[in-house]
Amino acid sequence: MQQLSFPNESAAYRDARAALLDAEIDLRRRIEAVAAQRRALPPGGAVPEDYVFERIGVHHRPEPVKLSQLFGGFPSIILYSFMFGAERDNPCPGCTHILDAIDGSARHVGQRAPLYIVAKSPIARLEAWAKERRRPHLIFLSDVEGRYSADYYGDTSKLTAAKRAERGMAEGEDWDETIFNVFRKDGDTVRHHWASEMSYGPSDPGEHHRAGDLVDPLWGLLDMTPEGRGNFFPSLSYAGDGRG
Repeated sequence: MQQLSFPNESAAYRDARAALLDAEIDLRRRIEAVAAQRRALPPGGAVPEDYVFERIGVHHRPEPVKLSQLFGGFPSIILYSFMFGAERDNPCPGCTHILDAIDGSARHVGQRAPLYIVAKSPIARLEAWAKERRRPHLIFLSDVEGRYSADYYGDTSKLTAAKRAERGMAEGEDWDETIFNVFRKDGDTVRHHWASEMSYGPSDPGEHHRAGDLVDPLWGLLDMTPEGRGNFFPSLSYAGDGRG
């Protein structure tokens, strides 16, 4: 394949870039292969109960909604657990930046698979925060009772003793956690399809768990630069951006 040529580049640069392009194409193939493997998972476990959340209804009033009612005629839904429990004064900066990024995509993905953001705070607090961050496309669900979050690892309360020891957690120490979960309708049964379990998996030395990289443009953009990600981690606000 005839490659591009940019002004004043050396032969050594072009050779290295051609080799990197081969690796990037191979990575693309691997991403496609892993996505196919994910789609081909056998049926997951049926949900143990029809979890009840709270949302803002069509008349701008809080209302209960069951997990089974979230599909809206679609076969699958995506739930993202957001680390903004009632005990937190501020939301997790990592969760916040990924929601900043996917707000624009939410109106598009919702044409094929509804996306919901779940947190263990009252719905009024979540909606006020979304308005403050200027996020018109995200749909928030309150899991105040925490039953869904516990069962599907939106918090750490049901981690095994071995996993708690692996993560260096003190006895009785718990917090909310970030994770994507996908559910699918199987007739009248709702089944779990997939979760971003790398949130709880071991990381290679010097790496964050990177469980949400495929939907997180921040890291992809930084990975394009010679400096890479470095030790950077997002903040809730930056000088001059007017956000708290």
